[in-house]
Amino acid sequence: MDFFSILTMLGGLALFLYGMDAMGQGLSRLSGGKMKRLLGKLTSNKIMAVLLGTGVTAVIQSSSATTVMVVGFVNAGLMKLSQAVGVIMGANIGTTITSWFLSLAGIEGDSFLIRMLKPSSFAPVLAIIGVFLILFVKNQRKKELGMILTGFAILMTGMDTMSGAVKPLAHNERFTGLLTMFSHPLLGMAAGTVITAVIQSSSVSIGILQALCATGAVGYDTAIPIIMGQNIGTCVTAILSSIGTGKNARRAAAVHLYFNIIGTAIFLITFYLCNAAFHFSFMGEAANAAGIAAIHSLFNISATMLLLPFAGGLEKLAILTIPDKKEQTGKKGNVSCH
Repeated sequence: MDFFSILTMLGGLALFLYGMDAMGQGLSRLSGGKMKRLLGKLTSNKIMAVLLGTGVTAVIQSSSATTVMVVGFVNAGLMKLSQAVGVIMGANIGTTITSWFLSLAGIEGDSFLIRMLKPSSFAPVLAIIGVFLILFVKNQRKKELGMILTGFAILMTGMDTMSGAVKPLAHNERFTGLLTMFSHPLLGMAAGTVITAVIQSSSVSIGILQALCATGAVGYDTAIPIIMGQNIGTCVTAILSSIGTGKNARRAAAVHLYFNIIGTAIFLITFYLCNAAFHFSFMGEAANAAGIAAIHSLFNISATMLLLPFAGGLEKLAILTIPDKKEQTGKKGNVSCH
């Protein structure tokens, strides 16, 4: 990356953070009762929340976008932290759809409908509608809706700008070589985490791994820990979106991170213990695109099924990490003079 690529990436980050702030302000002003009640019904129980997160992410093909929206809703007070946990888990399942699309060579995704469902395509449409509502409509609530749409469009444009700035790295052999140069599971997981954190898209990172698999140079013993790391690396976008937000919004981002870290730890420990006992024959074989997609889905679905009953525990862990400040009462004037 040269100076101008770094400058573009930082500019994209600035747009991303401003869009998050603008969307949050619009949501706060519009959060009368209807939207809050609607989200309350949609996330009335854990399974409904997971299905909502899965469905939204499957449609827009970006768990980052879904998680960022959740952080925005929590920050605006439209969604409780307990409701957000299930949606975040569902987003992790929904993002696996992309890897299945990438594994199907005959599907290019060039149809008008599929292209319009991508955030990079619908963001300009939202911006046009949002700016029109802000500038030409007198109704205050519609202006606030316009601010939400425009803020989200700016946010997505910023995320797209950041991704575009680092996109050339996906074709850099030295950079992508990091995925395959580490044979140790922990190092492979670290490589997957770092690369996905830089690219800010687990879908793109999974796509790179699937492309590398076509060469036959990546075995399942290398691919599995990398996939686990990619799930952790994708949390960076949610963490960035929580900068400057309230405690609960930051806690929602923390839940996303803890879910992936705990899920990865349990999955890897269980898998390698089973491998030590039964010696899985496929571990030495070359991985393929469909196998990568299957492992990606298996991890996210099993992690959700395992951790969903402990959603309250994840919530408490996030609160412990980002606690409410205790009021410093009665501590002033206690200085003793000698």
